[in-house]
Amino acid sequence: MLTIDDVFENFKLPLTKERKDLIYRAFLFAQKAHQGQKRRSGEEYIQHCLATAKILGQIGMESKTVAAGLLHDVPEDTSVTLLDLEKEFGNEITSMVEGITKLGRIKLRESREEYFLENLRKMFLAMAADIRVVIIKLADRLHNMQTLRYNPSEKQYRIAMETMEVYVPIANRLGIGEIKGELEDLSFKYLDRENYNYVKNIQEKLYKEGEQYVNEVIREIKKELEKRGIGVIDIHGRAKHLHSLYLKLKRYEMDISRIYDLIAIRIVVPDIADCYETLGIVHKKYRPLIGRIKDYISLPKPNGYQSIHTTIFGPKGRILEVQIRTQKMHTEAEFGIASHWIYNEFEKQKGWKGLFSKKSKAPKESLPWIKQLQEWHQETGSNQEKFLEGLQIDFFKNHIFAFTPLGDVIDLPEEATPVDFAYAIHSEIGNRTSGAKVNGKIVTLDYQIKNGDVVDIMTSKDDKKPSRDWLNFVKTSTAKTQIRRKLKRD
Repeated sequence: MLTIDDVFENFKLPLTKERKDLIYRAFLFAQKAHQGQKRRSGEEYIQHCLATAKILGQIGMESKTVAAGLLHDVPEDTSVTLLDLEKEFGNEITSMVEGITKLGRIKLRESREEYFLENLRKMFLAMAADIRVVIIKLADRLHNMQTLRYNPSEKQYRIAMETMEVYVPIANRLGIGEIKGELEDLSFKYLDRENYNYVKNIQEKLYKEGEQYVNEVIREIKKELEKRGIGVIDIHGRAKHLHSLYLKLKRYEMDISRIYDLIAIRIVVPDIADCYETLGIVHKKYRPLIGRIKDYISLPKPNGYQSIHTTIFGPKGRILEVQIRTQKMHTEAEFGIASHWIYNEFEKQKGWKGLFSKKSKAPKESLPWIKQLQEWHQETGSNQEKFLEGLQIDFFKNHIFAFTPLGDVIDLPEEATPVDFAYAIHSEIGNRTSGAKVNGKIVTLDYQIKNGDVVDIMTSKDDKKPSRDWLNFVKTSTAKTQIRRKLKRD
């Protein structure tokens, strides 16, 4: 059974008196509001609130977000109103709770595509208002998945499907690997029990066999790095998530002997130069497998993930993966955007570089949303209030999330038009655009798309030339380039 002390013990930021008082006050308020309420498990309802708050504290969220996590179900499930909350906790916390309450009212449609679209639209709209709302919702969903066994089987499947299709992609988008991996595995358990058990048995058997071997390799690598003066912050083995392992097994015809990262060794070092020097030391000690070196530092993944991955022939010729990263990269990989709050504190206390450094090697053209956040962080520096204000107002202000009729998300700049949307899908669709419907109604091609719009592009069957007039209103460089290219060619 959780207590408020568990929340405090797992709070990643320094627990000042002011922060502790706020969290404790929110706990007492929620405990009183939910008094007498129980969950399906038979536990007091406050246990869910505490679990949500504990997760938020673990991933580095600040005290106001943790307090909102404790209070997130109060207006929905008790007689306490948002006005009551505002009187007690102010506008900022109440606004987050209101955002979570709105997301909780999502009605699932009979059609899978429709409910997926509805969920995703509302999640992205919530992100546009305050990204912390989505992070609280992810923590809330994680605990609900951890206790899903207490629900009827048909409800288990529906919630697991929604989690896999809606919450997992958003956790990935925000780079919160720790929550993404656990949500995937918990969903996998209820969506495909047979394969879940099969993969779990393989992992448990091989992990037990390989644990001693991995510990031996860790000792050898650590010794080599210390000899060369590399300051190792951490070095440990980590087992691959079950769903990720299953997807990889499917790619290799379920042949476990072809999976080299079932247990990976993760090395955390102080800076980027140390990462590359460590790679050289590891390759000198153990022969690398050609073609299996991936440099996600120079070329990060779309969600900002950075690390070096290499596959080596370890002692006795056994193959395993080694991952090398800085503490900053490790924190970002585990906690994603939430790591901002952690690094903001370390900047003050230890002089560490900020989460979004100007020296980041991330290619700006492939990380547009992270680039925008980088720029905002550089402008605001360590001013926490300005940064939070930016998340609420400016983070997605210049971005629109529109949808195809099938539910695919198209990321566009503000004031983008159906023509921009068409070219974002494919140049041929853009060239052959003859009209557009938005939310089922015909609109002009210079219509400015709004956040959450469903856009249906009508195309000509013939090889159509784009209009030169489109250049007067399109917003994206992709659309402008493709239009000019087609006009010049024809």
